[in-house]
Amino acid sequence: MVNSAFQAPSELMAWPPHLVPQQFTFDNFATAFANPNFFPALRSSLLAATITVVFSTVGALLAAYALSRFRFRGRAIMIIAILVVQMIPAEALFISQYRMLDGWGLLNSVGGLSLLYIGTIVPFVAWMTRGFVDGIPIELEEAAMVDGCSRFGAFRKVTLPLLAPGIVSTSVFSFLFAWNEYTLALIVLSKDSAVTLPIWIQSFQQGLKATDWGAVMAGATLIAVPVIIIFVLVQNKISQGMVAGAVKG
Repeated sequence: MVNSAFQAPSELMAWPPHLVPQQFTFDNFATAFANPNFFPALRSSLLAATITVVFSTVGALLAAYALSRFRFRGRAIMIIAILVVQMIPAEALFISQYRMLDGWGLLNSVGGLSLLYIGTIVPFVAWMTRGFVDGIPIELEEAAMVDGCSRFGAFRKVTLPLLAPGIVSTSVFSFLFAWNEYTLALIVLSKDSAVTLPIWIQSFQQGLKATDWGAVMAGATLIAVPVIIIFVLVQNKISQGMVAGAVKG
């Protein structure tokens, strides 16, 4: 993808393909930046991803803590419901989701799209987070409460810091889902001025004419850059989160 982004159209379609550009060109990136919908799409994607990460992480954390630490009527049913929701094909919900947002006046809005993203990702993130909470001994919270902390204080001072790797892992997962999601955005956002980056790439497909593959590759490279930066910044936390709870000591 990166290799193709720096190749001229004639070189991009050459046979055999070149593993390294013979002549570097930034024309493809210039074409991507010159597209009038690039920065609005970037803003929409960032806003949708941020809203999804914040609300899904908080909601999933509270749900996971409740399912892990408390025994209440309907707990087993709720756990089963979380699993059942994950089994429903996304395509089966498109019509009802579209009509719901249309009735609320949220079509072609980042808020409406974020609402669907949150509803889609929260069950899975809650299930993941529950595993991290289960890996933290409840005796640590009980000891903190014996020392005078309230339940919320014990959660905030003891459990929450230990959950940091798991929270980072689930947050990155939520971000990737919202950042790269295509189908829901295609259904909810129909205006060119209110699209996300995955939908924006379609603008380089010129109907029956040839697709500007150089601009497509340049745009895809630009979309991948924030993801790479995030992984570089939080890779240690992700590694810790992946093995959290694997060893009981």
